Amino acid sequence: MRVVVIGGSGHIGTYLVPRLVRAGHEVVNISRGSRAAYTDAPEWRQVRQVVADRERQDREGVFGDTVAALHPDAVVDLVCFTLESATALVGRLRGETGHLLHCGSIWRYGPSLALPISETTGTAPVGEYGVQKDRIARMLKEETAAGGLVTTSLHPGHIVGPGWHPIGPLGNLDPGVSATLSAGRPLRIPGLGAELMHHVHADDVAQAFERALDRRDAAAGQDFNVVAATALNVRGFAHQAAAWFGKSATLESVSWEEFRRHTPREPAQASWEHLHRSHFCSIEKAATLLGYAPEHQPQAAVLEAVRWLIDHDELKVAGPLIA
Repeated sequence: MRVVVIGGSGHIGTYLVPRLVRAGHEVVNISRGSRAAYTDAPEWRQVRQVVADRERQDREGVFGDTVAALHPDAVVDLVCFTLESATALVGRLRGETGHLLHCGSIWRYGPSLALPISETTGTAPVGEYGVQKDRIARMLKEETAAGGLVTTSLHPGHIVGPGWHPIGPLGNLDPGVSATLSAGRPLRIPGLGAELMHHVHADDVAQAFERALDRRDAAAGQDFNVVAATALNVRGFAHQAAAWFGKSATLESVSWEEFRRHTPREPAQASWEHLHRSHFCSIEKAATLLGYAPEHQPQAAVLEAVRWLIDHDELKVAGPLIA
């Protein structure tokens, strides 16, 4: 097939585009042209690159024309964040493209009430990002159910891979957390540390998209959680991270009020956004319909990212990795 990937130079596309080339597809990548993929691969030399500013073209009402002009058999949209943008693309591709796959997020679900969260048991989303992702997923299902464009939405957890900072044990991107744990110093955690985070390696997300493309009939009109088979909670994650440096984690449980008082505003808010949701999602549907089988455990995926950051002098820690 000719597969057009929108935003293929990012986290997921870094792995998905080479997978598609190896599978024999003709691949076109649409991006702003501002960066290369996180990991180089020889398959990129077979990929046609198209430069387009989606935000600007969405405002002008022509982005769908840009995509349709490439005559794709399938489109993988990795960078759509509003219902308006998604609806415009669907309307333009209806009747011209065989399959549209959208990248959502497990933040389409609000704070957990029962675990694991399936595609039908999540609570209503909170925050504009999650609200938009949920609205897009519902629109896509309705589009296909009504006999329109064949669509699929896939909803990753916290994407991990070499080349970028992972969501850490406190649910934020604060590099000081790794420095603290690697030194064996006490780490303040809000609450008891039982809140969950559900990571997924970027290559496992790419696997899910590839399988959904291969199994179009099974994927048509469906939405899927795409996460690792297991999840980490705060205290378990912290103990794992300390052990990578031969240390034991010393955790001090504090109230959210005290945590915010001693933590800069941005990482404190990021911690709240991740931890109060406390997500642990089921992959049963993706495994059954798509044959999705994640190859990475969360702790191994995060360790891979941390090792890359240390090796590239992008993360300062107190001692060597022994893991």
